[in-house]
This record gives sequence, structure tokens and C-alpha cells, in this order.
Amino acid sequence: MRKRKSIKRILLDYLIITAASVVYGLGTSLFSDPNNLAPGGFTGIAIALNRLAPIGTGTWFMLMNIPVLLLGVWKFGIRFIISTLYATGIISLSTNMIAQYWSQYAIHDVFLAITIGSALCAWSMGVIFKSGATTGGSDIIIKLLRLKFPHIKTGMLFFITDIFVVIFAGFVFGNINDALYSLLAVLITSFVLDIVLYGRDEAKLLYIISDRSDPITRRLLEELDIGVTHIFGEGAYSHKQKKVIMCVVKKRVTPLAESIVREEDPDAFMIITSASEIFGEGYKSYFEEKI
Repeated sequence: MRKRKSIKRILLDYLIITAASVVYGLGTSLFSDPNNLAPGGFTGIAIALNRLAPIGTGTWFMLMNIPVLLLGVWKFGIRFIISTLYATGIISLSTNMIAQYWSQYAIHDVFLAITIGSALCAWSMGVIFKSGATTGGSDIIIKLLRLKFPHIKTGMLFFITDIFVVIFAGFVFGNINDALYSLLAVLITSFVLDIVLYGRDEAKLLYIISDRSDPITRRLLEELDIGVTHIFGEGAYSHKQKKVIMCVVKKRVTPLAESIVREEDPDAFMIITSASEIFGEGYKSYFEEKI
């Protein structure tokens, strides 16, 4: 059973959501919007629609969110939607206010807008997600898709849906360069979002087969302070029993593990592969909610 959040924790979450939402509005108003960049999601659609009917990008963002928020109430409950409605409102308000009062600070270098603007929006989205809300719009749709396809990372789902937004924006802007710049912004947003949500485990999975498995294991445990598991196997040709060492090490520690194996047994058979997600002590908790 999930523990109820304390009042202090709830207030802290809303403070974080507020700050992240303002940063999102800043990234939209000062970086994406002035450069005809549609960075995917409802924000990208709102920027495109604002070219057709200039009532304010933030206003379009809020109007489009109304039906999606109602869908969210039905699927996720009113408590989830309250925080999302709050985030959506702050984003809409800050986007319009920053565009109105701080437009002189807008960045008109398209490459700065793509990199910094996309990174700001992606960071904000990730922080808001981790605080128990979303930025509304396609975020709710993505959250629904995550229930259906939990094996696909959030950033990839955003990327798939954002392709359609980029195509729509390209038609509205009537400029292939703007569409391609928007696509680049989507790629950066997807990359940064996955880092914020999932972190960079930067770990390697090692399988070591050696006749000197015991001294290798001892040195891995003592010198690198890592967990080691023994898997017992049998050579298919020799039918000789083998003790296989399996361990996960941080990327920066991998050369030290290789050195230990090389020193103890130059003839050892070792497989090194990347580990995309690791749960357990020293890494992520089993009980973290999949976002």
C-alpha cells in the first residue's frame, strides 16, 4: 500500500512544480517560439496555431489541454489531475507573461534556441513528472501509452508522437528548414528527458570465465567493492564444470575490473556489455514508480 505524502512533502512538490513550470514557459517563450521551433507535444502545436490565430501560445496551450485533462480525470483520478492542472496553468500563464514582458531577451540564434531551449523544456518536463504531475497535453497521452507499452521509455514515446507535431508545424510555417530544426529540437528533448527521468546508469555487465575465478572474485570484492555473483555452467565441448563470474560495474570502474582479470588470468574469457537499467543497491530502487 502506498504511503500518503505529508503536507510538507506536498508543499515541496508544488514548489518544485512551480519552478519547473516557469522554466518551461521561459524555454518556450524566449527560445522556441521566437524561432518558429515546434518542439513537439501540445507546446509545438500551440506555437504553430499561434501563427494561424495569434491569441497567445500559452492560451492555445491551455485551451487544447481542457479535453485531455478531462480524459486524465477519468483515467488517473482527480488528485493526479489537480497537480497537472496546476502545472498546466503555471506554464500557460508564464509563457504568455514572459512573451509579453521579456520579449526583448528572446534568443534569435536558432542553434542556441534548439539546444538550450530544448534542454530547458526537457529538464522541466522531467522534474514535473518526478514530482507527480505532468505538463498536460501529450504528457497525459504518453502516460496512458506507458500503461499499455511499459517497455518503451518515455522519451521514445514522446519522440514518436512528436514527429506528427513536427510535420504539422512544417505545413503551418511553410518552411522545410523550420520543420527540420523542430525535428532536431525533438531529438534533443527526447535525449535530455530520458537522462532526467532515468539518469545515466553508465554501467557495464561483465561475464568472466576463468580457471582462477576465486582470486578474481576476491579482488573484485575487496578492491572495487562491488557485488559479484557466481553462475555455474558446463563447457559444451569439454563437459568441464565452470564457475562464471557475473558483476555490474560503473563505467568508470570497468578498466580497473579488466586490469584485475588480465593480471590474474591473461587467458580468461570475458564478455562486457552495456546495462541500460539497473535496479538494486547502488543503483535505482525496485520500488520507484515507472514514469
